[in-house]
Amino acid sequence: MPQIHKVTPLESRDKPAKGIYILPNLFTTASLFAAFYAIIQSTVGNFSNAAIAVIVAAVLDMLDGRVARMTNTASDFGKEYDSLVDLVAFGLAPALILFEWGLQALGKGGWLVAFTYVATTALRLARFNTQEIISKRYFQGLPCPAAAVLLAAAVWTAESYLLSSTAYIVMGFILMGLLAFAMVSAVPYRSFKDFDLKHRVPFVAVLALVLVFVLVSFDPPAVLFSIFTAYAVSGAVSWFLLRKAGERVFEPPAEESKAPSVKASESRASGNPPG
Repeated sequence: MPQIHKVTPLESRDKPAKGIYILPNLFTTASLFAAFYAIIQSTVGNFSNAAIAVIVAAVLDMLDGRVARMTNTASDFGKEYDSLVDLVAFGLAPALILFEWGLQALGKGGWLVAFTYVATTALRLARFNTQEIISKRYFQGLPCPAAAVLLAAAVWTAESYLLSSTAYIVMGFILMGLLAFAMVSAVPYRSFKDFDLKHRVPFVAVLALVLVFVLVSFDPPAVLFSIFTAYAVSGAVSWFLLRKAGERVFEPPAEESKAPSVKASESRASGNPPG
């Protein structure tokens, strides 16, 4: 008589769960669709539509993670899928939009800075996925969705006000280069993850939120460009103030701080600034 093997609860937990969660990955797929639509629109010269699509992709990217946490449907598959979509939506799409809009007029320099932007976006995402959480209040380097929205808002503003001279193209070239550097830098940027939307807030905060909606509705491209420019500059201001106060935001883990690894020694020997 064949023996019947009973599966223990421990063995059942070791088996990987089949299938994927629909809801958060639906938002991620919608973000990918918006990015693809932005690329298609840029190739036919509809740069305003392309810029708006990138901004929509950024909003969807913000929602998919929150939906996953709220519904307890976070998974490793969703994390990897989201990272791949982010590279397309916030690396490839903005680079192609800016290249088609004006950087191609600069020749080899135009496509080289566009490639550099895509490469630094990939490096930014790889670093974010592999590093341990060392600060809840700050991102290390400019988040790629913020950089993409800033570039999209710049193109949208240029299209709205018919700014297409060589001077504005050169400004776009410089802006893309600066954002590429900011993404892979160690400059701290507020993550706003410590803001709990479930708790009560002062009445003034609600009025400020209404004011933001009014301003964005008045002139969406110019206001979004101003807001995200201020956010991009805020990282350098935070870095200066924190250094002046002697505060270190990105501390290494406790184990590594007690026994420096070979990588940490090589970093100090090469003269790289601490995290």
